[in-house]
Amino acid sequence: VKEAGRDFTYFIVVLVGIGVTGGLFYVIFKELFSSSSPSKIYGDALEKCRSHPEIIGVFGDSIKGYGEATRRGRRQFVSHIEYIKDGLKHMRLKFYIEGSETGKRGTVHVEVKENPERGRFEFRYIFVDIDTYPGRTIVIEDNR
Repeated sequence: VKEAGRDFTYFIVVLVGIGVTGGLFYVIFKELFSSSSPSKIYGDALEKCRSHPEIIGVFGDSIKGYGEATRRGRRQFVSHIEYIKDGLKHMRLKFYIEGSETGKRGTVHVEVKENPERGRFEFRYIFVDIDTYPGRTIVIEDNR
């Protein structure tokens, strides 16, 4: 009886471990491969910035993007907010870009809106505020 109780305890511990591992894989898969994740939207918006001729003209060829700086100095967090308007999900993102031109930096503002027919987010607007002198705004996409 004592050994059976110990085996049952080990069985429960293994089941809990499998459950936790499965939950972690689900969260990681959803964050990396979902079309509605902030990471995916950030990647798509950054690619649109990298391929836009006016952005390339201001920042140069090799444009890199980054998020807010953490206390450790890492810039991986992309600021985003999700909200519901008229029964549809919306998301706004803000991240930063800089290019090969020295001293050129910009702030990218993105808004996406859920398309209920396709079940994925579509860009409403992307615009880049150039933070260095002379300051101006470049509109990449405006589908309002």
